Amino acid sequence: MHFRKALAVFALSVSFLFAQGTPQDDKIYDQVRMKLAADPMVGRGAIEVAVKSGEVTLAGKVRSDKHKQKAEHLAKKVKGVTGVVNNLRVEYP
Repeated sequence: MHFRKALAVFALSVSFLFAQGTPQDDKIYDQVRMKLAADPMVGRGAIEVAVKSGEVTLAGKVRSDKHKQKAEHLAKKVKGVTGVVNNLRVEYP
């Protein structure tokens, strides 16, 4: 259990490094991260988020195609997002 928490903190830290950009991109980054973390379906995954000029890139591993689609859908719903590049990989447990 502690390993998972440490991994989640590490993933958030690494993801933060990729989020540096314009103030609008930073705001989008924060909102996408919050939406993903709050969702019970995808919130447990280690999803990396990057934003450049309003385009969100999702990377990392998820448990199913349904989780992958849900993460993309959540990112698209954030105000200011111009597109989503979904590079999430499905890895079955």
